[in-house]
Amino acid sequence: MRFQGTKNYIASDDLKLAVDAALNLEKPLLVKGEPGTGKTMLAIEVAESLGMRLIEWHIKSTTKASQGLYEYDAVSRLRDSQLGDERVKDIANYINKGKLWDAFTADEQVVLLVDEIDKADIEFPNDLLQELDRMEFYCYELDKTIKAKKRPLVIITSNNEKDLPDAFLRRCFFHYIAFPERAVLEKIINVHIPKIKKKLLSDAIDTFFNIRKVPGLKKKPTTSELIDWMKLIVSDDIAQEILTSDQNNLVPPLYGALLKNEQDVELLQRLAFMTRREST
Repeated sequence: MRFQGTKNYIASDDLKLAVDAALNLEKPLLVKGEPGTGKTMLAIEVAESLGMRLIEWHIKSTTKASQGLYEYDAVSRLRDSQLGDERVKDIANYINKGKLWDAFTADEQVVLLVDEIDKADIEFPNDLLQELDRMEFYCYELDKTIKAKKRPLVIITSNNEKDLPDAFLRRCFFHYIAFPERAVLEKIINVHIPKIKKKLLSDAIDTFFNIRKVPGLKKKPTTSELIDWMKLIVSDDIAQEILTSDQNNLVPPLYGALLKNEQDVELLQRLAFMTRREST
């Protein structure tokens, strides 16, 4: 079983090897990289490519590791007991299964996405060490151990907002998705906008990289933002004319798809003004 990428996802050779290594070693694949470089989409496309079901666990700042296992709803059981509900006789009716439980008990091998693990509390990764390593956990309420029928392919993403514990890192196969080079970006754009004109594509990517090179940007535009911007440019004749006629203008047409805060817009406007003044 090998991951070769898909028609909708351009994967580098290193990334393909990383997915295959995680499968062969039976270790979680930890994927880091800038936001917008396709970390979450990787899990979706790997599942499609390998014919596996995808189970997604999107992590928030309030997420606890135990929620991935299960939660016991004692309040509902108490309420039902007061109402004389027959369901209270079976405690299993009040066990809310988490994403790891679903992945472990699946009859077939699945892809389990743990998305943006660095959003959670620093202890979150440590709390999952044993479960991800042994592929089992104990449910006290049912007095039973939940073991993985088929070891899932676990893909964990991180935006590097905080460091992950060394003990957790040792149990993962690591891959960093570097920002795509120009040739790869062109392939990605052609996947999403197949009939785009070569000159328009070239001019747009020139502008995109020029913006990313500006020192002091709070948020550099990413691949996903480039795709959104290009879709808008292609559908707007005036924007195309502006883009192709003035490559020295750092503030591109429809810049709201690329720039996400007023400080960056103001920075580019100042630089563009200074450039025009120096050229006159």
